[in-house]
Amino acid sequence: QVQLVESGGGLVQAGGSLRLSCAASGRTIMSYTMGWFRQAPGKEREFVAAMGWSGVITAYADAVKGRFTISRDTARNTVYLQMSRLKPEDTAIYYCAADLTLSAPSLEATDYDYWGQGTQVTVSS
Repeated sequence: QVQLVESGGGLVQAGGSLRLSCAASGRTIMSYTMGWFRQAPGKEREFVAAMGWSGVITAYADAVKGRFTISRDTARNTVYLQMSRLKPEDTAIYYCAADLTLSAPSLEATDYDYWGQGTQVTVSS
């Protein structure tokens, strides 16, 4: 079983950047497909980005493609979400997720078994 803790959220102006971190403990992230999701007030949780267990295959939501990058540092057992050119519509709680059985990144939140507590990102206009 893996435990996930997100950090790095905050308040940023539109056009700015933030890097979110997801520190994993309990098991190595090399065994897991890792994902980032977000949930804005009054909206459903939505897919942002994911990386397969090999670290090679990635997937992005159309809304963030070209602005966000998912990466990992296996030595630190941490997954990152680098967010650039942020927009007010990126405001949400961002969650890190992991799954041991996925063979490829999934866009479906229900496919992930493990979740962090979330970190708030607020983008002001």
